[in-house]
Amino acid sequence: MNRKRIINRVKILLIVYAVIGTVLYFVQDRLLLHPVAVHTDSSYSFRQPHRELFLPFDSSTRLHIVQFTVPDSLRKGVVLYFHGNKTNISRYVPYATAFTRNSYDVWMIDYPGFGKSTGIFSEEILYEAALQFYKLARASYPPQQIIIYGKSLGTGIAAQLAAIRDCRNLILETPYYGLSALIGSYLWMYPVNRMIHLKLPTYQYLPEITAPVTILHGTADEVIPYRNAAKLKALLKQQDRFLTIEGGKHNTLFNYPVVQQALDSLLK
Repeated sequence: MNRKRIINRVKILLIVYAVIGTVLYFVQDRLLLHPVAVHTDSSYSFRQPHRELFLPFDSSTRLHIVQFTVPDSLRKGVVLYFHGNKTNISRYVPYATAFTRNSYDVWMIDYPGFGKSTGIFSEEILYEAALQFYKLARASYPPQQIIIYGKSLGTGIAAQLAAIRDCRNLILETPYYGLSALIGSYLWMYPVNRMIHLKLPTYQYLPEITAPVTILHGTADEVIPYRNAAKLKALLKQQDRFLTIEGGKHNTLFNYPVVQQALDSLLK
């Protein structure tokens, strides 16, 4: 193969590399986020007792919250639940019973563009929305009655909140070390840290958290590889726990008795 042909092939590869990188940059939110909007005037018909409310944020942003409730005489506290990257609150309703059966209210919040929440989706807004969500809970509960829970995408948001505000426990289900590290493991050939909009560096927040931390992750997670989450072990305190579920996948952890037992123990 002569030198000219080699140079031409290299040029083609560089062009392909640049084109793919450009496309990924502009469609990254569509690849990462899969919201489903719901008309704000509609009502959810969940079987569990619940209330719906809106948390005003700014002129274009209103955050929708669903509060799954337990009787006042039984209530021990509240779980602030930050969900994953798909659809809206309705997808995560089945998880609420793990907490309500232990006499905890469960408050779920939809991110901007998800469900009935409106506004622009950004990392800065996610953090500020989480803080306002927490302040709403503090109007009714002391920190020792507040559990912060994150699933998948929501784990980085939950970790950041627990790093700046007190709570009884932080529970992270299928977390990532950081979105840059996670996406970079797939797109190692690109400068991912400079390209992506959402960083959500969970590894930066864990050392700042004083509350006990429990991490739940399955070895067969097909979305966030176990090896990515396992890097968080080095950042945990002596009182923290990393629960490995053998064979567990991204959305099957609640099917395992060991997970249900762990949650029941934490919520005693």
